[in-house]
Amino acid sequence: MAQTVSATSLTLDGAVSKIARQAKQQGDHFRVISADTNNYAHVTAELYK
Repeated sequence: MAQTVSATSLTLDGAVSKIARQAKQQGDHFRVISADTNNYAHVTAELYK
């Protein structure tokens, strides 16, 4: 079952990097399912094996 995680940063690259780091620590892959920028970048992703 996929785990949903979110991250925020000043840039989309920064937010995706946070999710990539978390996925790597857990030995998972990730797929971005939502990304938004306003005053900051917010990314939501699913982690999966």
